[in-house]
Amino acid sequence: MLAKRLKENRLIRALATPIRPIVKAFSKVGYVKLEYRYITHHKLNLKNPKRYTEKLQYLRLFVYPNDPSVSRCAGRVGVRDYVKQCGYENILIKCLGVYDKFDDIDFAALPDAFVMKCSHASGFNQIVKDKSKLDIAEARKKFTKWLKTDYGKKTVERHYSPIKPQIIIEEYIGGESLPTEYKIHVFNGRARSLYTVTGRGKDIRYDNFKIDWTPFEGSQFNGWNSSDIRPKCPQNFPEMVKIAERLASPFPFVRVDFYDIDGKIYFSEMTFTPAKGTLILDDDKADYEMGEWLDISSYLKNPK
Repeated sequence: MLAKRLKENRLIRALATPIRPIVKAFSKVGYVKLEYRYITHHKLNLKNPKRYTEKLQYLRLFVYPNDPSVSRCAGRVGVRDYVKQCGYENILIKCLGVYDKFDDIDFAALPDAFVMKCSHASGFNQIVKDKSKLDIAEARKKFTKWLKTDYGKKTVERHYSPIKPQIIIEEYIGGESLPTEYKIHVFNGRARSLYTVTGRGKDIRYDNFKIDWTPFEGSQFNGWNSSDIRPKCPQNFPEMVKIAERLASPFPFVRVDFYDIDGKIYFSEMTFTPAKGTLILDDDKADYEMGEWLDISSYLKNPK
């Protein structure tokens, strides 16, 4: 059951921490197998993957690192050009600047609220709601470190490594709280499921749905809590699905994220290996069901 799998063995973690970089350096496949087993408690089958999470590992190791279009769309800067190319420039959040170095940023020219993101990674970002309260020195230290980090090497999501490290600053589109996120999973060009994220920064909640907005039982992951009252389907959701499928059409799998602000759709990002594919789902049935949705047969090469 989920509760059992979420209990971390601290002794194993302590013993493994010193040797992780060594294993990672000598065998990416070996490292991912150990990581997958440790986190999910399942043995990773790469020769004949059946689970959704197994197929994500195969794509992570053998497919996405060799596809420049994946790196382009995983990058916070490159994906903007891709979205424009697909005819959806109108859903992009306004860009306030792209910088190679932190000290190139003219903070005096920025509005009171904005969002700073590294182009080449997931989670390397900072939301600034009040510029007057921003600790410039601390932000400089943090972003300078992030820009020097090879995120793809660090996480063994090698499709991130070719992305040029930059800082992109976008307009802040939230209010007092951050807007609801709609994260649509597209399998072989077809949107099948999604989850919403509400309460980010306060009381974060995740709610999982099939694409027809019926609850997707068993697909809750990593012990997150769902909302006391499930979010309602926005009126423009069919348009979100249409856009997600268009953007995802060249790829076997990608999650496409959006916001809805007063009825207007905003594009957020495209994620090819959510949580590195090491998701602990409430029910194995959901893992296998999503595995059936994802056809990677044309990519399989019987790895060792």
